[in-house]
Amino acid sequence: MKYNHGDIAADIKAMRDAFSYRGPDDKGDWIHHGRLVALGHRRLSILDPTSAGHQPMQDEDNGLTIVFNGEIYNYLEIREDLRSKGCQFKTGTDTEVILKAFAQWGHDCLRHFNGMFAFAIWQEKEQCLFIARDRLGIKPLYYFENNQGFYFASEIKAIRAVLPGSPAVQHELIDSYMSFGYVPGENTLLKGVKRLLPGHCMFKGVWNSEVVSPKKYWDLHFADNEDRGEGYYLENARLLLDSAIDLRLRSDVPLGIFLSGGLDSSAVVGLLAPRVNEPLKTFSVAYNFGSQFNEMPYARQVAKQFNTDHHEIFITPDDFRDFIPQFIHLMDEPVTESAAISLYFVSKLAKEQVTVVLSGEGADEIFTGYDLYKYMVVLEKYFRIGGKAITGLLAGLGNFLLPPGNKLAKYLILGALPLEQRYKGISTYEERYKKRLYNDAFFAACREQKNDAVKSFLTGLFEQTKNNDVLSRMLYFDTKTWLVDDLLIKADRMSMAASLELRVPFLDYRLVEFAATMPSHYKIRNGQGKYLLKKMMEDVLPKEIVYRKKMGFPTPLKMMFEGDLYGYAQDVLLSVSAKILAYFSRERVQEILYEHKSKKMDHHRLIWQLIVLEHWLSGNQGKGTLTLGTG
Repeated sequence: MKYNHGDIAADIKAMRDAFSYRGPDDKGDWIHHGRLVALGHRRLSILDPTSAGHQPMQDEDNGLTIVFNGEIYNYLEIREDLRSKGCQFKTGTDTEVILKAFAQWGHDCLRHFNGMFAFAIWQEKEQCLFIARDRLGIKPLYYFENNQGFYFASEIKAIRAVLPGSPAVQHELIDSYMSFGYVPGENTLLKGVKRLLPGHCMFKGVWNSEVVSPKKYWDLHFADNEDRGEGYYLENARLLLDSAIDLRLRSDVPLGIFLSGGLDSSAVVGLLAPRVNEPLKTFSVAYNFGSQFNEMPYARQVAKQFNTDHHEIFITPDDFRDFIPQFIHLMDEPVTESAAISLYFVSKLAKEQVTVVLSGEGADEIFTGYDLYKYMVVLEKYFRIGGKAITGLLAGLGNFLLPPGNKLAKYLILGALPLEQRYKGISTYEERYKKRLYNDAFFAACREQKNDAVKSFLTGLFEQTKNNDVLSRMLYFDTKTWLVDDLLIKADRMSMAASLELRVPFLDYRLVEFAATMPSHYKIRNGQGKYLLKKMMEDVLPKEIVYRKKMGFPTPLKMMFEGDLYGYAQDVLLSVSAKILAYFSRERVQEILYEHKSKKMDHHRLIWQLIVLEHWLSGNQGKGTLTLGTG
């Protein structure tokens, strides 16, 4: 909108078609010539797959035009409510429901929606654009503004497709990427390209040249309520999960389930199977690298118990390596999530049979599924009881007497820090190793950095939960960082790359809000995470499925970088033209590869993180001159 250069018709087409895989069934654009406002859309037909669902969709009576990505699962209920208020509908789509709801309630319509969504509505009367993203951030939305116009899209590549020059790399955020494996918050590694945060919306007037701040319309609150008893939480969590699954069955196209054989996806299969008349279609992926990377036996057990139509795919090291360039292209930003590649292959497999799949994503963050949570709870007690003198002494022992990478050393060091400094999420690269990896100039630049937007964002998350217990604070932190900027972005990109819609019933906002009200001892008990979810599933799944150790979609990076992919890693990271050597010491990168190959230390996560960054930098994903040493 407010577009001042180029052929707007050609440019909106270029943006729309930059990710044609997101919507192979239909395409459309709408151009308001008088105000140089344009909307483009690619459609994956799920509800009312006739031409009635074509977008951009207009409500001429109210002067509204919309482009929408996602699903409003409770659209039938909202439509009936709106009909009772006199609204009339021409289609059977949830898109039209959004338009009518916006006309009725304005931005408060967001509070009525249960779904995953990113949408934009042009208001002709107000000469204003409204954009919004769902509560948990299941669907992505990016925007960029310069003196030429305001651009927005589901993926960064669509924005980049029409900019006269590529945005510069924000070099200062590479340290954040190294810390987390992704960049959390609203900023991306490309200067000026921002994410609309989950649970936020924004108005942008066509004549308004000022920066418009996004508005938060939803947040997650962990209440320290009175304990209502295990039975109450079991009953209501089960009712909400059942309801979430029922809503996500609404589809006019075939539906399946990603089945890893773990608790979360097996729970979805176990609860869904009795609701359908035909056998469920289930899909699994694995590597042939031993039992620790192959959950197929458990997936087959669940598939057999519930008589599903089960499909499997196995990935080789060559498959993994060959897909990396495409992975980088699809993700737009470097994200250290190797399981994304597994997800792409199983998505391609599923697309041969279905258009919609359900998965167990999100259960770990609302029911406490990671071992790190219980370790951190113990460390909090240790920190509060031990005092600074004792915890400091033990931290010194961890630093100097135990070898780098030793888990005991890690926890002794962390135990000396308050939660805000100790906990940085599920997947982090320890600060004390950075000096050994970064070249001197980059390390100094990182330490001298004054305006750290990421640090401010993370500090704000801890401030938001300062009155809650330690477990609730960690769950809130991960819901706002790891879940949205790693797991969900991976899930969206890899499934949509296969033109497949992925639905996540555990992230129904009603269930997420209810789980936040549960006392923490119903999440971790007797050293077991997901206590309540496991109790819920005891009468649904075999005990060996309910109580076995979590695996997820494990990737044998350690073994691959010791063997099949060691030469590949060397070629990528130690090339004379390697871009990462502007930030990291060549000698240290070489040492890391050697230590891993010789099995002296396990550096597989770091090696993968460097490879992803190198491919992203080398692929002209952003420009800009780095004025640091090359080490």
